[in-house]
Amino acid sequence: MALQLQRPIAFIDLETTGTNLGTDRIVEIAIVKIGKDGSKLVKRKLINPEMPIPAGASDIHGITDEMVKDAPLFRQVANELKQFLENCDLAGYNSNRFDIPLLVEEFLRSGLDFDMNNRRMLDVQRIFHMMEQRTLSAAYKFYCNKSLDGAHSAEVDATATWEVLEAQMERYPQLGDTVESIVKFTGEDQVVDFARRFILSNGIEIFNFGKHKGRPVAEVLKAEPQYYDWMMKGDFPLHTKQKLTEILNRTLLKKN
Repeated sequence: MALQLQRPIAFIDLETTGTNLGTDRIVEIAIVKIGKDGSKLVKRKLINPEMPIPAGASDIHGITDEMVKDAPLFRQVANELKQFLENCDLAGYNSNRFDIPLLVEEFLRSGLDFDMNNRRMLDVQRIFHMMEQRTLSAAYKFYCNKSLDGAHSAEVDATATWEVLEAQMERYPQLGDTVESIVKFTGEDQVVDFARRFILSNGIEIFNFGKHKGRPVAEVLKAEPQYYDWMMKGDFPLHTKQKLTEILNRTLLKKN
C-alpha cells in the first residue's frame, strides 16, 4: 500500500546533547522529504550546539565537541531548514514527543515562528508501540526484515523510519493511506503543545497537569490571571508558553 500524499511529508531525526526540551540542543539534523510523486530529498547538517556535548550523549550518537566546533549554529541555518520544511507534514520516530518539539524550540530560540497550524504530525513509533512495542532497530528488523546498520546516525534513522511506515501500512490496512487517517488512528491529533501541558477535549484546550488538570485553560485564565504569569516565568518550553499566550489572547478578545 502506497502512502497517498496531499503534500510532501518530511521525516525528521535529531541527535542532541540530551533529552530536555527546554535546555538541550541539536547537534545533528537529518530530514528525508518525500514528495507527492514519491521523490526523495535529503538534507543533513551537523550543528554547533553552543554547549558541551555530554559524554553520555556522544556515546550514543558518536558526535563529539571536536566534530561540531566548526559547524554552523542552528540560528545560522534556521531559515534554510524552515524553507525546506515549507508546506510539509512532519513525521519521525518518537517525533511527536521529542524531535518535533525540540526542533520548534530551536526555531523559537532563533526568533523564528515555525508555523505548525494545519501540519499533520505522524509518529511512526506510536503505531509500532500500539501494535508491537519495540525499538527502531527492532521495528526495522520486524517490518522490513533488515538490520539497521549505522543506528543513531540521523540520516540512517530518518530513512529507516520512512521504510518502517511503508511496511506498517502494508501490514495494517486499518491505518489507511493518508497522513490524516494515520494521525487519527494513533490519537495524536489532540495535542495542543508538544510538552502536552494542554490537550484537547471536545475541541476545548484543557490543562493536563497540576492542580487545574482537566479544567479548561481559558476558564482558569479568567479566574486566576496570575496563573498565566506563573507559567510564563516558569521552566516550561517556549512552545507551551506560546500556546498559552494564544489562548489568553483569544480569551481576551472574546471578553471584549
